[in-house]
Amino acid sequence: MKKKFFKTLAKINKAILPSLTKKQVDLAKASKLQMALFGYKLWVTKNALD
Repeated sequence: MKKKFFKTLAKINKAILPSLTKKQVDLAKASKLQMALFGYKLWVTKNALD
C-alpha cells in the first residue's frame, strides 16, 4: 500500500513540479525553496523505489 502511494505521488510530482536538472540549477547556489523541493522529490523517489 505504501509503495503504491509513493509511486502515484512520484507520477503526480513529475507532471506538476518543475525539473531542477532540466533548468540546470546549481545545488550549491540554489535557494531554500529549490533545496526543499529537491529534498521532497528525493524523499518521494526513495520511498517509491523501496
